Amino acid sequence: MHASVDPLIPRVTAPFGAGYADLALAIGGLAIGTGEFASMSILPVVADDLGTTLPQMSHMISAYALGVVVGAPLITIFLARMPRRLMLICLMLMFAGGNLLSAIAPNYGLLVVARFVAGIPHGAYFGVAALVAAALAEPDKRGQAVARVLMGLTVANIFGVPLATYIGQTLGWRSAFLLVAALGLLTMLMVRIFVPMVAAGDSSPRRELGVFRRLQVWLTLLMVAIGFGGMFAVYTFITPTLLEITKVSPLVISILLAIIGVGMTVGNLIGGWLADRSRLWTIFGVLLWNVAALAAFTYTSSNVWLTAINLFAIGAGIAVAPAVQTRLMDVAGDAQTVAAALNHSAFNIANALGAWAGGIAIAMGMGLRSTGWVGAMLACGGIVVLGISVLVENRSRNVVGAQPA
Repeated sequence: MHASVDPLIPRVTAPFGAGYADLALAIGGLAIGTGEFASMSILPVVADDLGTTLPQMSHMISAYALGVVVGAPLITIFLARMPRRLMLICLMLMFAGGNLLSAIAPNYGLLVVARFVAGIPHGAYFGVAALVAAALAEPDKRGQAVARVLMGLTVANIFGVPLATYIGQTLGWRSAFLLVAALGLLTMLMVRIFVPMVAAGDSSPRRELGVFRRLQVWLTLLMVAIGFGGMFAVYTFITPTLLEITKVSPLVISILLAIIGVGMTVGNLIGGWLADRSRLWTIFGVLLWNVAALAAFTYTSSNVWLTAINLFAIGAGIAVAPAVQTRLMDVAGDAQTVAAALNHSAFNIANALGAWAGGIAIAMGMGLRSTGWVGAMLACGGIVVLGISVLVENRSRNVVGAQPA
């Protein structure tokens, strides 16, 4: 069965074709993904240079995530009437500025503030970009359009993150943030050239605020925050795990990080195709996949070849993203901009939750391998929330259907 078509997203045409517009939007995803994930991989270098501990320096990761969580709803609500192309350019300007500030931050405190600023436009950019991509696509291929935008985020883990990590380790961590800022400026230029004017339509702050009254939006976001936290429980501690458990060199770590990115890219493309057939079954199936892949990491992490296969499988778990993004568009009614942006707030809450839960397990003496089981349990939690969401949705339909005409 094909997924439902959303009549609230009007069709628009790009000046040079949808392919170039999607590429421009995806470059923004490449910039954001590189900045987000590379900051985790260069964490030890930053901590050493600024004379702080690794746990203390990890606050810059939390600050970025907090910026995403706070910025996504606030920006999309207050800028609800802004034309979408202009909003995308402004968001990328803020992102580039935040990363430039990160590169020149003289101390720990200012770096944490800079990472918070860099995170503010993250969710809003992906939310607006997803809606623009959906407007450029055929009605029954919007899941694949969203996947093409998110491809920039996944490709970042193949090329952007390993490159930024290498640059950060050889030329200094500040150069990694300069690279990300340059990608942000490139995105601004490409969006201006290739993305068409897309009006805000009837969107308004009041209408966008209506999203917070929709139970299915909250349940979908909760499912993401819990269920996808599993991947971050493993990813946050992947470098020390590969060094201490798998016992590989820094060069091999870069290769394994790229393998995660390949898995993400493949999973994202497949997830977009599946999302156009059934949102709910795709989300359920991918969460089951994540349970198995994350639990397996506990046992495979001592062998480099098994670890490589397992990390590909964990990366492929991002296949859930296009289905979740389009489901939020389905259940948000006429408040789709905020709902689409809130998806990335939920992913960053998942980031913080996964890192926190994995850290608790390690602090309790369970070892780095335990992050696999922590991740699997979080994925199971996501399945439970999805089940509740489906039950509530079906009960609501039955009640409406039972009412006399």
